Amino acid sequence: MNDTERQRRWRLVLGSHPETTGKVSLSEDDQRMDEALAALYGDGDGGSSGRQGGLEGSNPKVARWLGDIRRYFPSEVVQVMQKDAIERLNLNQLLLEPELLSQAEPDVHLVGTLISLNRVIPEKTRETARSVVRRLVEQLMKKLEQPTRAAVQGALARSVRNYRPRMSEIDWHRTIRANLHNYLPEHQTIIPEKLIGYGRKRSSMKDVILGIDQSGSMASSVVYSSIFGAVLASMPALSTRFVLFDTAVVDLTEQIKDPVDLLFGAQLGGGTDIHKALRYCEGHVNRPSDTVMILISDLYEGGDQAGMLKTAARLKESGVQLVTLLALSDEGKPFYDARNAALFAALDVPVFGCTPDQFPDLMAAALSKKDLTLWARERGMALAKGN
Repeated sequence: MNDTERQRRWRLVLGSHPETTGKVSLSEDDQRMDEALAALYGDGDGGSSGRQGGLEGSNPKVARWLGDIRRYFPSEVVQVMQKDAIERLNLNQLLLEPELLSQAEPDVHLVGTLISLNRVIPEKTRETARSVVRRLVEQLMKKLEQPTRAAVQGALARSVRNYRPRMSEIDWHRTIRANLHNYLPEHQTIIPEKLIGYGRKRSSMKDVILGIDQSGSMASSVVYSSIFGAVLASMPALSTRFVLFDTAVVDLTEQIKDPVDLLFGAQLGGGTDIHKALRYCEGHVNRPSDTVMILISDLYEGGDQAGMLKTAARLKESGVQLVTLLALSDEGKPFYDARNAALFAALDVPVFGCTPDQFPDLMAAALSKKDLTLWARERGMALAKGN
């Protein structure tokens, strides 16, 4: 990097500071980039940075700003700037305008904001909001669906092998691999001499219950949980239940096939009653030894703490594989109630934060009944004290 380029970058970082103004010549594109940064990060009063800007509630100005940041910055940076704009400049109401929302870059934080605004989104904007959410869902599906399927199917295949399966029980991936030597080039097909299935019974092999805290701090976790819930629910060998909770419990299992419907069924905000949620989930445990229950919560309990711990202990004693994720987010290092986390860990319930990339392997380990505390420790994941 030469001196001219270095000075240009420092100029964009520092803004029109008296010591830098005039020393560096900015191109027209650089000036637009500088204005976009100043509108968001300027102090607005001609302070030491010299940046002045602000979006000032002007829809045309916001529209241009959204267009500029998408033009001049990479997608990852655009997502950070949008998140900062919502938090620093209180753009929530402006994001309810369809012409502005359509220009936004879909990301987990933006979708979390839209979910939190779900009840006040005007009708004219609702379809635009759904399209933004669906664009993100499609992006995440492309990234996460195949790794999840591969990890979970591998775990299930190791659990049960059936060489005389019914049609609905066939593990097609394993069957194809086992019969590759029977490929007939002239017919471009494989003769499935050996069929491999998941199991003899028609019912699912494993039950999965996802209990997701939908308090305001858990927005990213709700978004990712909806993706994984839809993927797990599409696998015949699993029976998947999807439960959201704050001070009330909402069972959205009927909408689990469409993550967009799941997300618009969420109502972020409010308090938290983990005890009530665990009791509800416990009522849907029919085969404890074949059930994996994932509680996704920061463990800030607003309900009956003693009851919460008793229910968690009862679930463990019954044979349920109970796991507590303090967050399911890209950061993986959440704020949480350390005391409750330690109490859960003392019950031998694994407690740690998890990133979306780690979740498929986590589910595979849980379905295989591995020691999840050891599993997390081997991967350098931050465990709650007591694990």
